[in-house]
Amino acid sequence: MVSTSKIKSVDFYRKIPRDLTEASLTGAGLSIIAAFSIIFLLGMELNDYLTVTTSTSVVIDKSSDGDLLRIDFNISFPALSCEFASVDVSDVLGTNRLNITKTVRKYSIDSNLNPTGSEFRSGPTANAIKHDEESDEEYGEGSAVLNENNFDRISHQHAILVVNFFAPWCYWSNRLKPSWERAAKIIRERYDPEMDGRILMGKVDCTEETELCRRNHIQGYPSIRIFHKGSDVRGDHGHHDHESYYGDRDTDSLVKAMEDLVAPISLQSKRALDRPSTENDVKRPAPLAGGCRIEGFVRVKKVPGNLIISAHSDSHSFDITKMNMSHFVSHFSFGKKISPRVMSDVKRVLPYLGASHDCLSGLSYISNPSDSNENVTIEHYLQIVKTEVMTSSYKLVEQHEYTAHSSLVLSLDIPVAKFHFELSPMQVLITEDSKSFSHFITNVCAIIGGIFTVAGIVESLLHTTFRLMKKVELGKNF
Repeated sequence: MVSTSKIKSVDFYRKIPRDLTEASLTGAGLSIIAAFSIIFLLGMELNDYLTVTTSTSVVIDKSSDGDLLRIDFNISFPALSCEFASVDVSDVLGTNRLNITKTVRKYSIDSNLNPTGSEFRSGPTANAIKHDEESDEEYGEGSAVLNENNFDRISHQHAILVVNFFAPWCYWSNRLKPSWERAAKIIRERYDPEMDGRILMGKVDCTEETELCRRNHIQGYPSIRIFHKGSDVRGDHGHHDHESYYGDRDTDSLVKAMEDLVAPISLQSKRALDRPSTENDVKRPAPLAGGCRIEGFVRVKKVPGNLIISAHSDSHSFDITKMNMSHFVSHFSFGKKISPRVMSDVKRVLPYLGASHDCLSGLSYISNPSDSNENVTIEHYLQIVKTEVMTSSYKLVEQHEYTAHSSLVLSLDIPVAKFHFELSPMQVLITEDSKSFSHFITNVCAIIGGIFTVAGIVESLLHTTFRLMKKVELGKNF
């Protein structure tokens, strides 16, 4: 057995009896200063230990070829009708997708960007609109000529008023004209406007009746609208209740469509009845306003490409001098959506991160094509950089930040809003550097021991100095 006295012999901290020690005012002052210094430096060290530091590096983006980039957007067009609004995607590899609808929603809005109803449903359309074969056969003017003065009066005289809004310069309007007039003549003979009055087919020249066409939100020619008697009664949002016809435009198809409209209406009542629409119905509700809010997302390949929003139709013409692609961007971002909780963690690591994640948000781009005879296209050039934030144990977040440069371009084509995106082949890697606990403890010991030792040395010097000065005062020799 090892004796207690032998164990005590290895004591590094041998104690001097308190009766043999002497307290001094200088020592007390230095002790107080040393204690406050220790507390201050320990607080600074603890703050440094808890502070997250990061290191930034630029590396090659190692995303696999099969990875797709998601684009989320919410954009309002005050002057683009949902009837023709189309979201298209193309890229340098030859991908070209037109009129994406599966992940895109449209809502009619007014000029102040306020919604005017529920989601606008485009519905199924025929791949190719059928027209009559061109012939030299003469046809009479069977449809009624409508204008600003007689439109409301005539619409109230008939249970159904079917109107062809056309432009004389339009190719598709001219293709429709012979079959429209023949069908109107047949319908007039079968349902005499004076004796029957259940249906009438009319036409409006939008180059002459610009205000009437504007009031009915006509943006493409020809547009066939079906007005039911009583459509002057405005709904909750103050808009006419009518339908658009998107079916075939040959004589037989038009006549059949008109007869289907008349069938549910008795000759005595002459009142339009609501019929449940079927999946293959060629009639759909007409847009309630001239604007459209488009929101949703698309997935694209990680190569340079374009997201294009424009007026598109395979069987309509557009007057480019009257189209306006002005828009307001509520949201436009790339990559996965970041939850608020994750974003708060990201802000903890890097307070400035995320500032360019949605840099187009809240911006508006206005063009005034009425000031020029040429079309105004609005283009956005977006440079995207992928950013990954890594903690010591896992990947915290992956986001895509971008810079945007926008311009208005004059051209002779149909107006578009084009978002040209290009993804950088490099990515920014931000790594969280946390200090180890052992390093923290070592620094704490160094602070306490260092201040205690330095304070002891200073106290010893002061004590020796004071003793020498006192000896000199007493006249003692060294």
